Amino acid sequence: MNLHQPNANEALRTKNRSRSVAPQSGICSRCVDGCKGNCDMFNATFRSRELLYPGPFGGITAGADKDYPVDYSHLNIMGYALGAEGTKADPDHATFPAVNTETSFGVTEKVKMKIPMFTGALGSTEIARKNWEHFAIGAAITGITLVCGENVCGIDPQLEIDKNGKIKKSPDMRRRVEEYRRYHEGYGDILVQMNVEDTRLGVAEYVLDKLGVETIELKWGQGAKCIGGEIKVNSLKRALELKRRGYIVTPDPESKVNQAAFKSGAIKEFERHSRLGFIDQEGFMKEVERLRKLGAKRVTLKTGAYPMREVAMAIRWSSEAEIDLLTFDGAPGGTGMSPWRMMAEWGVPSIYLHSMVYELCRRLADKGARVPDIAFAGGFSSEDHIFKALALGAPFCKAVCMGRALMIPGMVGKNIGRWLAGKDGGLPKTVSKYGSTKKQIFVCYEELKDNYGKEVDKFPLGAIGIYSAGEKLRVGLQQLMAGARKWRVDLFSRKDLAALTEEASRVTGIPYIMDAYREEALEIIDA
Repeated sequence: MNLHQPNANEALRTKNRSRSVAPQSGICSRCVDGCKGNCDMFNATFRSRELLYPGPFGGITAGADKDYPVDYSHLNIMGYALGAEGTKADPDHATFPAVNTETSFGVTEKVKMKIPMFTGALGSTEIARKNWEHFAIGAAITGITLVCGENVCGIDPQLEIDKNGKIKKSPDMRRRVEEYRRYHEGYGDILVQMNVEDTRLGVAEYVLDKLGVETIELKWGQGAKCIGGEIKVNSLKRALELKRRGYIVTPDPESKVNQAAFKSGAIKEFERHSRLGFIDQEGFMKEVERLRKLGAKRVTLKTGAYPMREVAMAIRWSSEAEIDLLTFDGAPGGTGMSPWRMMAEWGVPSIYLHSMVYELCRRLADKGARVPDIAFAGGFSSEDHIFKALALGAPFCKAVCMGRALMIPGMVGKNIGRWLAGKDGGLPKTVSKYGSTKKQIFVCYEELKDNYGKEVDKFPLGAIGIYSAGEKLRVGLQQLMAGARKWRVDLFSRKDLAALTEEASRVTGIPYIMDAYREEALEIIDA
């Protein structure tokens, strides 16, 4: 198994001096007194806790690079020459553009999506804030769901709180909801997440009553970390403000010692942390009931890379509470705002977690109980990932959640706009080879213009980027589904996959490739 080096990584902007490194510790095999750097321990010597996080914080996304013994690449997609499901089995009807990639989730008032994917939670991070219009409009015109993450109201500089400590006004949350709704056309929905602080501030009451939000997402965790969410702030005044709002802020901005260190330049930033949530079945059921009484049409749950006990709790309690969508996010984490070593070394890896989920969902279904609609998350970026996840979790998995993979086209599209305006040196050759105007560069521009008319000229280019990337995923998925002779998403089957190693087969329950369809093959030969 090829593991990342544990004492140096590009995400932390560190590296080993020596070519030879002890594999477990990551320390150079010859550590020299007088070395000028630049491993993790070298930097931690004088920058301490800053080395917990990738950097520059807020300006990047980062994904853990640990190589696990089994992952989704150890599954292959089965293609067939026989039959067709969901269409007439002839060459004129069974074309790949005829594949329907739409999916839906929910109990009574279902949410439809044009592609079986949605965004990861885009919350209080700087990356989400400054790119929001690109992400939100991009998700809306692509016809997929957008998840607005934790703490958006709590860090809003213009937040107004009433005498009871509840939200009276949050301009940034209003902006986020309205940006998505502006071009929403019936596919997808905006989900607003809540953590401990959000609940205390009355986020659900505010977004349901004042902003017309219909879906609230409760959160137990994510694949990147087992602690609450964090951001960094480089202002003492801002750090003090966030502490007054009830957040954990470290180092303590009220400490005279830390204030002096900040003013001298030693401390350059403060961290704002959310509290840990603690679960019990009675409290969970009451909170779901409370949200519905407040007016939530749908309540969803996002949980992280926890062991099988918590997986079972999430599934069983969600079944009993009639949760509309239950998302399982596996390790390793992909975010620029989580502790780097936690992203790499904590939690149950995606394919292991998702295999646990299927086993427990199947067991619950066999008992005659309702299984909640499921989504998988954790390292997905391409159409084959979507196919494999839906097939591995069939028939329970309805969609995949993508984080960085859907942020990238939003940021790239935004930057193309900047380059076209002559900023940052103008268009790089990687882009200019396709043209010098947005109509020439974006292959989907005219398609969007046909749909939206002159309004397309107002779209932020990051939104067009997300739509374009979404089209690549949609058409690529159509091709893979046609090869597997499946013309609708609800027809996915675990038999559409084969494991390339016996270990992958043991983990997933998917047949080893030398055993897949063996019985049918022998019947044909022996007939």
